Amino acid sequence: MTMLAADPDYAPAVALVPDRLAELAKVVSPETVLRADEPLAKRTTLRVGGGAEWYAEPASELDLAALVQWCSRQKLPFFILGRGSNLLVRDGGIRGLVICLAHPCFSRIDAVGNHLVCGAGAKLKAVAMEARRRELTGLEFLEGIPGTVGGALRMNAGAMGCWTFDVVESIRYMDRAGGVHEAEAREVPVEYRSCPLLLDHIALGAVLKGHPASREVVDQRLKAFNKKRWESQPAAPSAGCIFKNPVLIPAGKLIDELGLKGTRVGQAMVSHEHGNFIVNEGTATAREVLELIEIIRQRARQERGIELATEVEIVGDN
Repeated sequence: MTMLAADPDYAPAVALVPDRLAELAKVVSPETVLRADEPLAKRTTLRVGGGAEWYAEPASELDLAALVQWCSRQKLPFFILGRGSNLLVRDGGIRGLVICLAHPCFSRIDAVGNHLVCGAGAKLKAVAMEARRRELTGLEFLEGIPGTVGGALRMNAGAMGCWTFDVVESIRYMDRAGGVHEAEAREVPVEYRSCPLLLDHIALGAVLKGHPASREVVDQRLKAFNKKRWESQPAAPSAGCIFKNPVLIPAGKLIDELGLKGTRVGQAMVSHEHGNFIVNEGTATAREVLELIEIIRQRARQERGIELATEVEIVGDN
């Protein structure tokens, strides 16, 4: 889950000053994690990119609201980080405060009848496994998406022909002033790979709906989805699909037809398994990934007249 609130007047001259970190610590509980100059490559599935100028893991929604309010007062940009999938952090890192909802309070999954009440920090695999334990079907497609509930809501993430908001009954979210709101899913406009509301609000959680089914039925669906996924997607570190699908042809098929599978810049390579994945062969940099993205876009434009739009979110400084 990611959300950027940039301030054009922000100047990073105060970066890494201990007094500022101490000042931030005064507005949150002692349980909230605060660090300066935090590496982010290890916190993304692509394993590239620079660090966070400031980093926080709030221990409660109250602490999260306090962090957001503090950033507003200080005119400091903040960025919400989930599991780091569908994300490319540039090598210069992210200025301002990176907030990660990694504390257990944001990862709760509670069953209420045929529904799962999930925190934004809950991993999608954990949601699918809890649905299996409760003998609920309809949520199996979430198992292989390497993200969190918050990120899935913001991106309206999809897999196996299903979309996140297909199974959402209601959501909770926070505004930039720290206020908490709830909304029925039918009241929230969604698009292909996007929930516009959550571009400038922070997802706190959602109620997901399942349908009763036997454990055998759920297991069969999980097994079929898992088999299809690993037959068509790479195991190497990646950010997931790099490009949105154009209207006339899936991006992966287009890239395959252009003969670009296996194309590399340094340690960044177009996957042999799926053309819409760029994998990190070991020590790739964000710059190498971005160069490879541009090579693909230029070929698609020149040879097919297709303008590829990135699905992966690209953030940070060069």
